[in-house]
Amino acid sequence: MTAPVCLISGVGPGTGSALARRFTEGGHRVALLARNEARLTALEQQLPGAKAYRCDVSDPGQVEAVASAVERDLGNPAVLIHNAVGGAFGTFREIDPEILNRNFQVNTMGLLYLARRFAPAMISAGKGAIVATGNTSALRGKAGFAGFAPTKAAQRILAEAMARDLGPQGVHVAYLVIDAVIDLEWTRKRWPDRPDDFFIKPKAIAEEVWHIAHQDRSAWSFNVEIRPFGEVW
Repeated sequence: MTAPVCLISGVGPGTGSALARRFTEGGHRVALLARNEARLTALEQQLPGAKAYRCDVSDPGQVEAVASAVERDLGNPAVLIHNAVGGAFGTFREIDPEILNRNFQVNTMGLLYLARRFAPAMISAGKGAIVATGNTSALRGKAGFAGFAPTKAAQRILAEAMARDLGPQGVHVAYLVIDAVIDLEWTRKRWPDRPDDFFIKPKAIAEEVWHIAHQDRSAWSFNVEIRPFGEVW
């Protein structure tokens, strides 16, 4: 039996890499998408059956080209994870409107381009999973997140519209709200005095995405929230 394919956008050193490792461990061949080709190549060499593709998901032309390459090299993805993210800090008066638009193109339009390209094969197969990784900004607009939160809220609503459309056709769509600071090199530097329990581990995020993607179809979830046990919410 041919191993299933998982496509992951936004494969960086944190959540993206952890997702790639988890799905490889689970027997998937993984298509690794990101703009940083050197990082992708290094990870590709560590994961059996994985293949790297340089791609800016905000560009529909690049998405189409890479999608065709993935189908040729690996096959149709059974799981699509949109993890690519564009972010910026600042109030609505401080941000550059072009940055907000750029983030919208990555976060929301990127999901649209990927889902439109790969959902038809999932519908034909009568199964599949599409998971978007989000964060607390998808649920609230804090003052300093004006260049970011609107795009994540739009992303979540798009995912919900997709879920209501694709669910009855056998394709599970879910949105994962990560209400936490992810344990990365730069976040450790920004919060140097915080204990380990303050951060959420990329490996733990990947484990939850694996669970969501393999839920029994009689009990699919859509909006899933995860946070460290000590997080105040």
